[in-house]
Amino acid sequence: MRRTRYGSARRAGIAALPPAGLLRPDRSGGTVIHSEASPVRNRLLVVAAAVLFSTGGVAVKAAALTGWQIASFRSGVAAAALLLLFPEARRGFAWRMAPVSGAYAATLISFVLANRLTTAANAVFLQATAPVYVLLLAPWLLQENLKRSDAAYIVAVAGGLALFFVGRQPAVATAPSPGQGNLVALASGVAYAFMLLGLRWLSRDKLRDSGMATVVLGNILAFLAALPMALAAPATGSAVRAGDVAVILYLGVVQVGLAYFCLTRAMRHITAFEATAVLLLEPALNPVWVWLVHGEKPGVWALSGGGLILSATLLNTWRQTSA
Repeated sequence: MRRTRYGSARRAGIAALPPAGLLRPDRSGGTVIHSEASPVRNRLLVVAAAVLFSTGGVAVKAAALTGWQIASFRSGVAAAALLLLFPEARRGFAWRMAPVSGAYAATLISFVLANRLTTAANAVFLQATAPVYVLLLAPWLLQENLKRSDAAYIVAVAGGLALFFVGRQPAVATAPSPGQGNLVALASGVAYAFMLLGLRWLSRDKLRDSGMATVVLGNILAFLAALPMALAAPATGSAVRAGDVAVILYLGVVQVGLAYFCLTRAMRHITAFEATAVLLLEPALNPVWVWLVHGEKPGVWALSGGGLILSATLLNTWRQTSA
């Protein structure tokens, strides 16, 4: 078997992944692992996970439910699916996970709400600014010092972020309140950063194998937190639409559950850089599916900002893992 060195994901830009994406605690020290006999299969599994994750925006916009209803019911189904699919999701729970899972729950809810208010491109690209918040907060929360080389990455992401607020984006049917949605998407990125910082903290406290349990607990918290608003929403009809039920089941079972199944089967057998690079397909494909299905066209400035953010993240990941 070929031996592969798995570089530390501590500063590799993993935070650019989707909210239901790669949620692994940081494993410092470059653990040596063994690759399975089929590296092509492992890479294809990561591609499959990225593609499945990327369909979240188009599915969220397809339902006639409110954002709170989608956020709550999706997380409820996702928690059940993860508990059924992964034995490791049914063990390893600890009270210290609660704040980390709470940050993840906030990420899940805010990401869905942002997708209902602004374009899918804006929602996913603005959330992808999370690595910058991780770098800026790590010195205070984890005593991890910033490097001078991080400054270029932070400036690049800040420049991409500024492009989202150049001009005024008109409201459309699939993005009725772009300004408000952009702010919610930014909040989702901040929550995601706190979740990632929390996973590192857990990994230092002998809870480094608690990632899947943290994900399940986060989905349960998101389901419960959004449920009151979901139940308080005005009824859109006397009967539940079959299409809405299908969307919720797809989001919970396929877009989260099956994607995790593919990702966890491959993740231990490819490098951190490969995983991050392939999973950047998620924010790249997300707006494409929404455009093809709903005809939603992101603005030129948003596409430029998103491209700058993703390019900077990819370069920063390469630089950190090759150092």
